[in-house]
Amino acid sequence: MTAAESINILSRFLNIRDVPVLTQSALQSRFGFPKADVMVLFGGSIMAGGDVLAKAIHEDVAKRYIIVGGAGHTTPVLREKMQPFLPHLDTSAMQEAEIFQCYLQCRYGVQADFLETASTNCGNNITHLLLLLEKEKIPHESMILTQDGSMQRRMGATLRKFAPNTQIIHFSCYEAQVKEDLSYTQAIPGMWGIDHYITLLLGEIARLRDDEQGYGPRGKNFIAHEDIPEQVEKAFRTLNRYYEVRFANPEFAG
Repeated sequence: MTAAESINILSRFLNIRDVPVLTQSALQSRFGFPKADVMVLFGGSIMAGGDVLAKAIHEDVAKRYIIVGGAGHTTPVLREKMQPFLPHLDTSAMQEAEIFQCYLQCRYGVQADFLETASTNCGNNITHLLLLLEKEKIPHESMILTQDGSMQRRMGATLRKFAPNTQIIHFSCYEAQVKEDLSYTQAIPGMWGIDHYITLLLGEIARLRDDEQGYGPRGKNFIAHEDIPEQVEKAFRTLNRYYEVRFANPEFAG
């Protein structure tokens, strides 16, 4: 198995999209309803997440739109990538949700209904989101989740732990594949450099495992159980010979 094949296997496993496009007709065909109760963009997303949310608002695929994100390990990169698109603002002290809201307003003339700006990691992204939904009395029987492709599966597993009765619709903010020279097959706005992306992929597999070191119920119990196929584990082992796993930064622990 080559490095490119391994990256693509991990990407397909993590970059989940339950529908090919985010439209009412696609939702109706797959889930039996044209609009979800809520769509959530998480601040850990790269810039492409803002484009996905703007298109979703245009397509009217949810009854409420929420952006979740305070300051975490991805925030400095988001601030840097977004600054050229928001030249009239200083993004250096802005929270992730605030940055994405300004991006939506300035580039697309739309905005989310609610912002959550206190969370710092995937775990409290979800718990703070649920508190906001409860406070605002927003129904959430169905929820579209949009997160950075590398973290999409873990975000869903976290929501399943804390809101097991909610119908989750995954729509990651990108689907990344690479060529044999490890260049991306298509341009993705704000995409990670390939070396950093590989460490993100490896870190996610380590977290998703349901063992003593993982985040599953038999480990740290941060997420619901996830099955990891052997082909994914094989791809992980191939890449792990040359790249390190990104471990959680304790500064942003919840």
